[in-house]
Amino acid sequence: MKYRITPLNFASAALLLLSAYTFIKGVSVVGSKTIHLGTAMGLIFLLFAFVVSFMDLMLRNFFPETKKLWLIELSFITLAAVILLIVK
Repeated sequence: MKYRITPLNFASAALLLLSAYTFIKGVSVVGSKTIHLGTAMGLIFLLFAFVVSFMDLMLRNFFPETKKLWLIELSFITLAAVILLIVK
């Protein structure tokens, strides 16, 4: 089996690192000293990493060519970023 590096691989690796960082260092709400969300945010980032890696596996089956796969995955990441900025 040939292993291909894709943009969603990088995204899932970044989410795993972010999850580990929030488990170790913790996260708190700005302006509040009592609310500590380290474990909850770590689990959320871990769930996002699982979803992104599952989506990467699905897209690999639909698009066997690496060039098309990169194009589709970069388009998905861009669309998700635009939607995040619009909602924010």
